[in-house]
Amino acid sequence: MRYRVSSGLLALAIGAALPLAAQPPAGGRGGPPPTAKAAAPIDLTGYWVSIVNEDWRYRMVMPAPGDYQGVPMNVESRKVADTWDPAKDEAAGELCKAYGAPAILRVPGHLRFTWQDDQTMRMETDAGTQTRLFHFGNWKAPAGPPTLQGDSLASWEVRGGGRGGPAPDPNAPPQGKGSLKVTTTHLKAGYLRKNGVPYSENALLTEYYDMLKEQNGDVMLVVTSVVADPQYLREPFIVTSHFKKQANDAGWKPTPCSVRW
Repeated sequence: MRYRVSSGLLALAIGAALPLAAQPPAGGRGGPPPTAKAAAPIDLTGYWVSIVNEDWRYRMVMPAPGDYQGVPMNVESRKVADTWDPAKDEAAGELCKAYGAPAILRVPGHLRFTWQDDQTMRMETDAGTQTRLFHFGNWKAPAGPPTLQGDSLASWEVRGGGRGGPAPDPNAPPQGKGSLKVTTTHLKAGYLRKNGVPYSENALLTEYYDMLKEQNGDVMLVVTSVVADPQYLREPFIVTSHFKKQANDAGWKPTPCSVRW
């Protein structure tokens, strides 16, 4: 099972997404719009486990120094990556540089989605014990320094739910209902891979969360991540990460960040 995204497929996906409504329509005539929680076309809540079906040598083991294959790095990026020294990161207390939002889903482990409130979705990872908050609506980021997980704005992309159109079929499989789009900025500089491939504070992360149902009944989450960074990348870096829905919290084990694995 592979969902690798090529540039051609990405173009098709973008074209297919054009009819989607970025947000669900407003509520009844004269009433307030539904909350993000109430309007969700898919239910991400619960536990998910990583399915690693690509990039094993970068994700399941510590990638070798200088192995940057697949990342559209520029000259400056390679110079930075070539000076990577895990001992220096440890001495500086920078153990989590590969656990920021642009890379955290590439670290094998488990995810837990909950609603923090009606307009904020919370995503936790047991790998590195990280937390991301996806803010819907007109949320404004507070002032402060950049952070590993940055500031994330979220919106539902609803199929067939545009203004005046029919509501999504509640009996349709997840892939027929809609998806979640998340845009993240204000990031602290970190690593795209554990061997020091850098991204800067200027990086922009755009993610698309799609749920799919396999023929055997398994529910899968496919996250397409697009990292744009004019400082270190010649072009956007696009990867897909895959997760399987779990019935419970089996295997959930929060662990600290590490620069050695």
